[in-house]
Amino acid sequence: MDDNTWRRYSGVPLMVASLAYLVAYSWRVIGDVTGPIRPVLTIVIAVTWAMFIVDYVVRLLLARERSVWFRHHLPALAFALVPVLRLVRLLRFLTDLPGIKPTAGGALRSRILVYGVGASAILIYIASLAVLEAERHAPGADITTFGIALWWACVTVTTTGYGDYVPVTDAGQWVGVGLMFGGVALAGVITATLASWVAERAIHGQPDAHPATHGDVRALQEEVARLTALLDRPQTDPPASPPAAP
Repeated sequence: MDDNTWRRYSGVPLMVASLAYLVAYSWRVIGDVTGPIRPVLTIVIAVTWAMFIVDYVVRLLLARERSVWFRHHLPALAFALVPVLRLVRLLRFLTDLPGIKPTAGGALRSRILVYGVGASAILIYIASLAVLEAERHAPGADITTFGIALWWACVTVTTTGYGDYVPVTDAGQWVGVGLMFGGVALAGVITATLASWVAERAIHGQPDAHPATHGDVRALQEEVARLTALLDRPQTDPPASPPAAP
């Protein structure tokens, strides 16, 4: 079995597991569930998370050059650490945005933009749940409701940091650190994508401003080689004219 075969068979189960993880985690935290239902939700969370860890390990073991695979599949590691990020793939239908996909570059930008915004929303939501679970019952904590946790996550991911709500537990502070780093990374990707799109629109209709692609350079090289071959071809003597009639 190779990586493509494994992904074909595991894609749907992992998507279902990601959705089950999100529902169980949200139910446990927002509802502040106690009693016999809490261990059930915890088991669902643990099992679905373990599925993503197993998926990542199996794909790594199936790779021929594991160090190269690791460097080129960092999103797979992100899915293993934060399983609900896999739900971003459900936004694939939004990548066919009108007016943004006339070229390969436009298609890539639309995917990055849609997936980046989706990943940002999921990151904020999961961070809100995590910080609320860590802070809700801590002495002196002020992040005690989901609304407050969501507000804190929004101002933290944008590095605004009003300081009106601050985590008091170690777990809550580590959630804040991860949220800040993740927010800066996603904001950088989205900003660079928008800047690339604006630059392309700015030079639209100005052919001299468009950079040459590898295909353009290759076509020019082939044309130069063809003309050079024609010039180097030996010239044949013209046929002798027939003798004049007496």
